[in-house]
Amino acid sequence: MANATDHLWMHFTRMASYSAGEVPTIVRGEGAYVWDSQGRRYLDGLAGLFVVNAGHGRTELADAAAKQAAELAYFPLWSYAHPKAVELAEKISTLTPGDLNRVFFTTGGSEAVEAAWKLARAYFKRTGRPTKHKVVSRYIAYHGTSMGALSITGLPGIKSDFEPLVPGGIKVPNTNFYRAPEHGDSPEAFGRWAADEIGRAIEREGPDTVAAVFLEPVQNSGGCFPPPPGYFERVREICDAYDVLLVSDEVICSWGRLGEYFGAVRYGYQPDIITTAKGITSGYAPLGAMIASDRLMEPFLTETGMFAHGVTFGGHPVSCAVALANLEVFAREDLVGHVRANEAAFRATLEKLTDLPIVGDVRGDGYFYGIELVKDKTTRATFDEAESERLLRGFLSTALFQAGLYCRADDRGDPVVQLAPPLIADQQQFDEIEQILRAVLTEAWQRL
Repeated sequence: MANATDHLWMHFTRMASYSAGEVPTIVRGEGAYVWDSQGRRYLDGLAGLFVVNAGHGRTELADAAAKQAAELAYFPLWSYAHPKAVELAEKISTLTPGDLNRVFFTTGGSEAVEAAWKLARAYFKRTGRPTKHKVVSRYIAYHGTSMGALSITGLPGIKSDFEPLVPGGIKVPNTNFYRAPEHGDSPEAFGRWAADEIGRAIEREGPDTVAAVFLEPVQNSGGCFPPPPGYFERVREICDAYDVLLVSDEVICSWGRLGEYFGAVRYGYQPDIITTAKGITSGYAPLGAMIASDRLMEPFLTETGMFAHGVTFGGHPVSCAVALANLEVFAREDLVGHVRANEAAFRATLEKLTDLPIVGDVRGDGYFYGIELVKDKTTRATFDEAESERLLRGFLSTALFQAGLYCRADDRGDPVVQLAPPLIADQQQFDEIEQILRAVLTEAWQRL
């Protein structure tokens, strides 16, 4: 649309890049596909933004929103409840691992992460350990854009404009085994080393100052880093040893993305808090949540106790109604089981691309994969800043979209292409993704 650049300020967008052309405008979605204002169809290889898990065009989710809006469009959860929030919180508690039974609703992922850090601080103050306030997270990890969540985030490029940030953010190595700085010949040894780096960081800072460790089950930024064998088991041991809370940031990794409702279940660890959003409604309405253990709720159950935090639209009635309808779709169509049944085929299809000279690594789990691009497969040499700019922003992003595939070409770590299609995707979509990537990546190599 011609007037998009006159008034609409798009997120994480170089607005000047549209000074000489129209902004691509998506107007409709159905299943695993979307259409633009010119009638062109694209395979949604990123589920919007790791969001539209149940697929586009679900009229039952739209109907659930309309019905709830007509009945009770809005009421806050500030000292009052409404039925859909109660029902959804109870439903979530049946799906979470262990005693994560306390659901604090937000409107999105950054807010959920913000709430988790605030809870960790407040919990330790109320239990007699007021100096525990710092947070450990991983290099290149993305945890959100609000000031607290941005302080936990490990991406310098999106932080510099907003510094100084909230103090107390501590960074440790991530689990990119392809570029392991230690133990590159043994995933188990590398996982132990990476986990132990968390313990060493806590020791350096002083255990009495560290409140929580924030980790994604599969780290998003940098291109889908799965946990090495034994990694989370060791992290849990470290958190228990130093009385530090383990926060599983599952804004992306929950609601079937990894073949389980929660990534912590996929990898067999017990967090103290889960943060979630995105796929909880499949994007049909905004909603997020911080899910805490019963233990963390206890200090706030005294006669005058209160967690002094809230957001106006957290647990919005319409969003909760949509989430409940979304989970009904999940159960009826066994979308989580569908991912487990098809993830091996998705991986195998993407791994066909390893015969291309530009493809260095294919990694991920479930329906969540990153393809790392290199300029030398033998040495694993990556691209310099100018080459990355020319390759990803100058060619790949536009070329993939023009070829009919919406995905992410990302250089916040080493250059990667990320894929996270709707959970309804099957071999037809896998083949389409592979064919488009093969053609475009082949041309990209020829342009280098």
